[in-house]
Amino acid sequence: MWWLTQGSCALPVFLVAWSSSTFIVPYVIALFRRDVDVLFPYISDTGANPPESCIFGLMTFVSACAGMATVYSRFKFVEKLSEAASARLNKTSLVLGMLACLGMCVVATFQETTVTAVHDIGALLFFVSGILYVLLQSVISYQAFPRSSSAAVCRARLAVAVVATLALFPTVICAFFVKQTDLHRDAGSKDYPFHMASAVCEWIVAFSFICFFLTYIDDFKLFTLRVKAELL
Repeated sequence: MWWLTQGSCALPVFLVAWSSSTFIVPYVIALFRRDVDVLFPYISDTGANPPESCIFGLMTFVSACAGMATVYSRFKFVEKLSEAASARLNKTSLVLGMLACLGMCVVATFQETTVTAVHDIGALLFFVSGILYVLLQSVISYQAFPRSSSAAVCRARLAVAVVATLALFPTVICAFFVKQTDLHRDAGSKDYPFHMASAVCEWIVAFSFICFFLTYIDDFKLFTLRVKAELL
C-alpha cells in the first residue's frame, strides 16, 4: 500500500471507495429492512426511509466534499499543463464538477419521498453536470497527452464517458413515464419496464462516474497540493 503515499493519489482512492460504499451500504440496509425491492430500485429509493436515509445523506455529503476536493485538485494539475491543455476548458470543467457535487448535496439533503421536486432537480443537476464534466475531462486528457495520462487511460476515460452519456438518456426519459411512487414496484404495472430501464441506467451512470475517478489515481501520483499562508 506504499503507493498511497505517492503524491495526492489517496484523494481519488478515498473518493472511489467512499462513493461505492455510499451506493451499496444504504442499499444493503434497505434490503435487510425490506424497504425496497431486490432488483434495481432507484438509488434514491435506498435512502428514502430512516435509518438508511440518515446514512445515505451523511455518506453522500462526504462524497460530495471529497468530489469537490478531487475536482479542484485535478483543475490545479491540468493548470500546470496549460501548454498542452485548454485553460478555458479546464475552468469550465471545474465549474461543472462543482455543480455536480452541489447536486449531490441537494440529493443528500432532500429525500425523494419528502421533497420530491427539489430532490429531482438536485439529481438532474448531478447527472447532467457530471456527464459534461467527464466529457470535458476526456477531451482535456487527449489535449494533455502524453505529458499527463497514457493513451490507454485516455481511451478508458473516453469509453467511460461515452457509456455514462448513453445511459443518461434512458435514465431521464424513462423516468418521465414512471407514475408509481411506491418504493415497492408492481411488476405487473404498465410503467414497470420504464422503471427498470431508468433504474438500471441510473446505476450505470453512477458507477461510470466512480470508474472515471478511478482513472485519476495514476495522475494524482504526479503532484501534491500545499496550502500557503501569507500574513498581510
